[in-house]
Amino acid sequence: METISNRITQIRKQKGLTQNELAERVGISKAQMSRYVAKGVNPPANVLAKMADELGVSMDFLLHGNTDDKAASSLSHAEVIQQYKEVDQLPAEERNTVIRVVSALLRDYKTRQAYAS
Repeated sequence: METISNRITQIRKQKGLTQNELAERVGISKAQMSRYVAKGVNPPANVLAKMADELGVSMDFLLHGNTDDKAASSLSHAEVIQQYKEVDQLPAEERNTVIRVVSALLRDYKTRQAYAS
């Protein structure tokens, strides 16, 4: 069974990052990164979110692995599913840009909803 630590290692290597580089980008110590990867300690949500962002994947992917089937079964709008697949095929830099833009739009929407309530 593939674990969070396996997925972190796999994506980190695909991105050409060392463990130390990822730790630095995420803002944690090298020793802490080693605990997450070598010892299988699960990172807290805030660290997991930073790792996902730096690696260009979702937190759901780091937690659960391939999410194509989960996404397809939980998303009912066909255009959203198709665009998700297209974004997933973009080069890392462009994909990360799209993710940051969508995240900002969602954050702004949620903020407006909170003030409207």
